[in-house]
Amino acid sequence: MPNHFNNHSNNASGMSMLPFKNKMQHGRARKWLSACVLSSAGLLIGCQPSESASRVNTTDNSGVTRSRDMLPSDTLLRLQALPQLTAGLGDSGKAIIDEDKPTLVKFWANWCPLCLGTLEEAERWRTDPRFANVNLVTVASPGHLNEKNTAEFTTWYSGVQKDFPKLPVLIDDTGTLIKQLGVQVYPSWAILDKQGNLVHLVKGNLTSEQAYALADNASNDFADLKSGKAKPESTPTNSEVKEIKKKGDVYYNANGKPINTRTIYLAGGCFWGVEAYMERVAGVVDAVSGYANGNPKIKDPSYEQVIDGSGHAETVKVTYDADKIDLETVLDYYFRVIDPTSLNKQGNDRGVQYRTGIYYTDAADKEIIDQVIANKQQDYKEKIVVEEQPLDNFYLAEMYHQDYLAKNPNGYCHIDLSLADDKLGDDKQPRTLAPATSITDTLKASRYANYNKNALKETLTEAQYDITQKSGTERAFSHEYDHLFAPGIYVDVVSGEPLFLSTDKYDSGCGWPSFTKPIDPQVITEHKDTTFNMTRIEVRSRVADSHLGHVFNDGPKDRGGLRYCINGGALQFIPVSRMSQTGYAPLIPLIKTDRSSTSM
Repeated sequence: MPNHFNNHSNNASGMSMLPFKNKMQHGRARKWLSACVLSSAGLLIGCQPSESASRVNTTDNSGVTRSRDMLPSDTLLRLQALPQLTAGLGDSGKAIIDEDKPTLVKFWANWCPLCLGTLEEAERWRTDPRFANVNLVTVASPGHLNEKNTAEFTTWYSGVQKDFPKLPVLIDDTGTLIKQLGVQVYPSWAILDKQGNLVHLVKGNLTSEQAYALADNASNDFADLKSGKAKPESTPTNSEVKEIKKKGDVYYNANGKPINTRTIYLAGGCFWGVEAYMERVAGVVDAVSGYANGNPKIKDPSYEQVIDGSGHAETVKVTYDADKIDLETVLDYYFRVIDPTSLNKQGNDRGVQYRTGIYYTDAADKEIIDQVIANKQQDYKEKIVVEEQPLDNFYLAEMYHQDYLAKNPNGYCHIDLSLADDKLGDDKQPRTLAPATSITDTLKASRYANYNKNALKETLTEAQYDITQKSGTERAFSHEYDHLFAPGIYVDVVSGEPLFLSTDKYDSGCGWPSFTKPIDPQVITEHKDTTFNMTRIEVRSRVADSHLGHVFNDGPKDRGGLRYCINGGALQFIPVSRMSQTGYAPLIPLIKTDRSSTSM
């Protein structure tokens, strides 16, 4: 039966990200530890690409992949370089961070009541002998998420620090760390191993029990926390819901006020991508991977039980701010990245566990879901097969599945994560194209020449404009398309002209989307580039003359030997499920869906 580990992409060295057999051997030691962390305010998922070029991955005896590129390898250096405000503890993070210890990082803001109310507790933990094996620091980000600017925050804290004389407060006024981790809610805690790799991200405050458990586990380098299995979570009764709302953790927004949260459960193929995608949608507070609506006799299923036929769907619990986004909009984002007419299949994954589904806990949501599905059906000739049911059971997935794409930026993802950044109704889809019934017609330059050259600053993002119009270059490993291997085509973000096929995309390890050839030689032009005291071959699009990247002769020898190294910001990915409705139907036969054709 197909599974993630024989379908997912390989890294540059050809080593599988998570070997299937090894992964099956994970233990459930210290299960209560993982459960207590997961049962706090939840997880904060991010899909931030690595800034490091390191692609070496190894697998330990527990089957947990330890990746040097989980987060940028200089995370500890960043923390050590940050200014430190509390008098007597040194001028920077270097004075209070021991490189031989794992680190707990508390992210907080001065407007957050829960943050301020727990600073004393955090200080107490730092000086507690039970935390001798772990660094404990806090980070504030002046000028971001409604925090005071650096000068005002520093002045404010100078009057507060006397109450917390042993609590280190690091200042990251660039906001780099919270951006990388996707922190939008305070407080949040990042758990880093000795190398600075992200182990887990907890949204909300840690309880004393959880904090002590983490400190006790630090000597094991958090191995059990990475591989541990979480306790089940099932649909609560009405009375239990009231109790949860009364006693549960409260999320605070950027204005320091409690967030009015609601929850929906979404299945859309591999939950790694769905989780990372939904976490990026504006208004979504939290996204957690799990297994839903399977055989009720199988309690707390393991991943191996799910792929062996437990009937559970890989599902993401989506918690959203009902004052910022409504259920209909959440579902619109969901339908944007799934093929709703595909039964038990999304991307390259096959099996009932990869079915699409919307599971609700509030009966009032059913009417909204029904209406959304009815509206979407008008866009498809085939019947929509998205399962719609009340949530019967939901179990949190193993720890190594949580935050997967934050930990493994080169990991498999069948979803275009950048679509979460585009507002609904502004999909940056190609404009209406002239009819085409053949590949030749589809590739004609005249089909793509009617774009508005004078409105590019309005139609493109700043990064897209800089790349295509000013020959800019995005940072290595910074674009989602570097990790995307779903079937479809890549078109010029300016004109919509088809440029590359997913069939010819491969993981080169260089940090930029790489292809062995263009869809047709005529769609690109080549130019000698002598900038930066180098001689290179620049690649530009034929119709819009957009700067795309460069071509090198170090590609796979068995596929022509070329590597078209392309900026993701110069491209727009059109998944195969949307090619017909956007004018590219004749190109569909060119796309191979065999996963092995897109990786080395």
